[in-house]
Formats: sequence, C-alpha cells, structure tokens
Amino acid sequence: MVGDRLVVHDLVVDDECAVRVVSERTQAGEDASKVVRDAVEIGTRVLDREQAAANSEYVKTEFERASRELESQFTEKARLVAEHFGEKVDEVFGPENGQLARDLERRFGDGSAASVQNRVRELVGEALVKSREDLVRQFSAADGANPLADFKAGALESINQAANRSHATQRALLEKLAELQKELQALRDEKDKLEEIDAERERGTAKGRDFEELVAESVDALALRQGDVAESVGDQKGAAGKTGDVVVAVGACDGPPRGRIVFEAKDRKLSRPTAMAELDRALTDRDADFAVLVVPTEAELPAKLQPLREYNGDKLLVVLDAEDATGLSLEVAYRLARARVLMARGGEGVDGAAVHDLVERALASMEDVRKVKSHLTGAKTNIDTAYRVVDEMTLRVRAHLADVDALVFAGDPGEQAVPPDDQLEL
Repeated sequence: MVGDRLVVHDLVVDDECAVRVVSERTQAGEDASKVVRDAVEIGTRVLDREQAAANSEYVKTEFERASRELESQFTEKARLVAEHFGEKVDEVFGPENGQLARDLERRFGDGSAASVQNRVRELVGEALVKSREDLVRQFSAADGANPLADFKAGALESINQAANRSHATQRALLEKLAELQKELQALRDEKDKLEEIDAERERGTAKGRDFEELVAESVDALALRQGDVAESVGDQKGAAGKTGDVVVAVGACDGPPRGRIVFEAKDRKLSRPTAMAELDRALTDRDADFAVLVVPTEAELPAKLQPLREYNGDKLLVVLDAEDATGLSLEVAYRLARARVLMARGGEGVDGAAVHDLVERALASMEDVRKVKSHLTGAKTNIDTAYRVVDEMTLRVRAHLADVDALVFAGDPGEQAVPPDDQLEL
C-alpha cells in the first residue's frame, strides 16, 4: 500500500479466464496493464458487494430470530392477561354468581320489595289516586270553586244561539233553493224547446268530426237557408296558399255571386297580429270580400279581440261551441258578414241605415243571450255552494254538542255515554 494506491510486484495469476480476457484485449490493441488494472478494480467491487450481501443476510437472520423470541414472550404474556381478565369478568358478569347479576336481581326483580318497578308503581298509584280525588272534588262543585262553571254556562248559551241562527239560515236557504229550482226548471224547459228545434241538425254532426268539418257543415247549413253556396276548400290551394277553409258565394243560387265570404277555422289560440295576418291571407288566397275567424271557445280568441266585432271593415271573429245546439253566434256572424258584402257591392234594395240598425239590435240580443247563459251557470254554482254551506254548518253544530257532552260527563264515569253524531238533535 502506497498512500491511497495499491502496488503489486511479481504477481502471477494462473486463472484461465483472466489469462484469456487479457490475451484477447491485448490482441485487440489494448494495454495489458490497463486490462489487469480494470480486472482488479472490477473484482474488488464485486467482492465488496458480496460482503455487503453477506452482512445483510446475517442481520436478517438475527432479526427473524429475535422476532420469534419476542412473539413467543408476547403470546405467553397475552395468555396470562386474558386468563386474569376472564376471571375478573366472571366475577362481575357471571350469569349465576356474578356481582352484576345479583345487583340487577335485587334492583329489578319482581320478588324484591326494593325493586325499581315496584317502587315506581307504588308512587304512580299514589299520585294518580290523589290527583283523581282532587279533580273530582274541584269539578264536582257547583259554586265558584269549579273553574268550568262559567265556561259550561257560556258554552250552552253560545250553542243555543248558534242553533237558532242555523235554523233561521237553513229556512232562508231552503226558501231560496225552492225559488232557484223553479227558475231552473223554467230554464230547462226553454232549453229543451231549443234543443228540439235543432235536434235534426245535431244528429247530422258526427261526434268524432274535427272542428274544421263542424265549421264547414254549419256554414253550409246557413248558406243553404240564405240562397248562397258554401264550398269547403281547406285542402285546395288558392292564389298563394291554402289559408281559408270555407268560401261562401253570396247569392250564387240565384245567379252570379254578388260577393265572397271566407271562413277560417282555428282550434288553437293565436296572437292578435297572427290572427289578422291569417285573415288577410285568407282574403287574398280565396279572392274574398270578407273574412271570418271561427274558434271553439272564447279562450281561443286572440288577446284584446272581441267576438262579433268588425275589424278593419272586412274581418270578424266568432265562437262556435260544439255543445251549443242553436249555433246562434255563427249565424249572427254569417249574416253580418253577408250584409257587409252586399252593402259594399251596392246590391239593389239594400238600405245601409236599416241594415246597421238591425245589426245593432242583433248584437244587443246576442248580449242578452250571453247574460242568460251566465245566469244559468251562476245559479247552478250558487245552489251547489248553498248545499255545501248547510252540510258544513251541521257538522260544526254537532261537533260543538259532542264537545259539551264530553266536558259534562268527564268528571263522572257513571254518566251515560255521549250518543253518536247521527243521533244528536239540533
């Protein structure tokens, strides 16, 4: 050893592998001393690693041996501790001789006079007896000592007053109901007469027909009575489109038509601009002089537009209710549109002032019809409401009487039981 260097003199190595490697490297042009130096360095590192591995294996073996010894010692200690705790648990929690079982038997056993349930039963019984006696003495008194004396008197007086008011109200309601029934019967008779007049036309309308077909048939019936010709053109293309479902040629039964009216059926609600644009297209597509928009109910009318009111001098809206056997609204709209067309064409014998006067009268009569229908609906609603009010008042009175009986008989178990609600008399 020379400092941090290793010097080897006259070293002879007989290892066949070392001789072969040095020979091959020398033939390849490498320095023999460098090859030997590399072999020594590499071998030294290999020996160092082998020694480290041997040391690790030793440490591992020693650690495993120590672990086995520690585990054996811990197992023995754990067994001793478990046996000790088992003995203590048996002393306390043993099912027969345990301290806890003896204490529980003494505190909660039925045969023990000091048991909790027996003491609680005795205390509760004493408290209930005393409370019952106090309540009976207090509520049995008829003088001011009874806190319910004034309440019972006031309750009976209030119930009697309520019963009297209920009787008076019921008599008034029954009288009013009798009058309403007479009015309803008269209205039913009138309705039956109107239905008999239009029964033939109703039988010709199939229940499953859509709204457009209903409008076409209704308009055709009106046109026939007026000497006009109605044609269903909903599937036929006009000048620019198919807007307009029914076209009426005014006076076509007697000669050349004197004007044209187009009816557009809509079973859904349109906005005001859309409705007006729809009627304008119908006028253009069907080359008509007047356009009528027909809807099934007032709910489908465009906002801020009224039925049977003219707009722009050539448009009108009307409601055709399938359940209305008379079809009066559609007839008024038809005749109003027909009169406007004839007036615009200057037909012979048409007096504009007279037509205007008659139209106003017809519209006023239609308003009267609407009011009568509204009164009919209101009368039926009032009758149903009156019956409900009477039933509710009866139930409230019976409930008050039942509460009074319960309060009166609560203090005396020997009193007669409260009769059922259906046996109480007002």
